[in-house]
Amino acid sequence: MSLLEVRNVTKRFGGLLANDSIEFSVETGTIFAVIGPNGAGKTTLFNTVAGAFAPSQGEVAFRGQIISGQPVHKIAQAGLVRTYQLVQLFKTLTVAENVMVGFHRVTSGGVLAALLRKPSTQRQERMIEARTREILEFVGLTHRADVAADLLPYGEQRLLEVARALAASPTMLLLDEPAAGLNTEETESLARVIQRVNESGVTIMLIEHDMSFIMRVAHRIAVLDFGRKIAEGTPEEIRAHPDVIAAYLGGTEGFDD
Repeated sequence: MSLLEVRNVTKRFGGLLANDSIEFSVETGTIFAVIGPNGAGKTTLFNTVAGAFAPSQGEVAFRGQIISGQPVHKIAQAGLVRTYQLVQLFKTLTVAENVMVGFHRVTSGGVLAALLRKPSTQRQERMIEARTREILEFVGLTHRADVAADLLPYGEQRLLEVARALAASPTMLLLDEPAAGLNTEETESLARVIQRVNESGVTIMLIEHDMSFIMRVAHRIAVLDFGRKIAEGTPEEIRAHPDVIAAYLGGTEGFDD
């Protein structure tokens, strides 16, 4: 069953054609990756799916509903939650507090409720604290709960972004180059967490340059070049696809693991 459908999406910026008639669907429970050379249109497509851009033509559907042109917060409320290429944490807050911020989509109340300390507010606060502990354990950051986010190594900041996104209870998680800037050990740790997130029932779409990482975690891959989709398939199919080898690897004979 398709959770996300990208239907003939075209995006223009003035005279620049960034995405040209792109189509694919992401099945529920899978990890779907979008790859391609620099300038292929990956980030534009990602931003269009996430709601930052409206397509010039075509549409994006999530859970059978058209989300193209909807505000980003409405799309997030529907269950489509994203991270960013550049880490965007609240650096002066602790790790636990950063995760708690992520619950704003799935909690209610306001200033008055907090001041009155209503029983429902207190129950919600206990729930948030308990779920925060669970999420931090899930991503392996329990021992960092009280550390300020800006004191974390970069790899752990990436994990914290994933943790904060999980607090929003996503149906689908969009990851924007999650392995960018990570060393080998950090990348391995992130790959394990992403696979665990997927196994817990969250569908994932990501863009990434690290081909070894992609080949390890993705169930299906779409390849863009000059704004067009040139191939789609399993990692094994993409690895051997002649158009991908020519466009993405400059004519070399295969992918390095």
